[in-house]
Amino acid sequence: MTTDPDPFEEGQRAARKNIPAQANPYRDGSEEHSLWAAGHERIAGEAEADESEGG
Repeated sequence: MTTDPDPFEEGQRAARKNIPAQANPYRDGSEEHSLWAAGHERIAGEAEADESEGG
């Protein structure tokens, strides 16, 4: 059984590794691109919130 990578989870992993959102590997306009970006933004947004709170 093969499992396809989840673009949302890939985006989260990329954000945790400080990979910029511009590095999204999926074709712009595709569902995968949107999911990857959402995952990235979720983690990146949390990091920015932590920084603005002094954490």
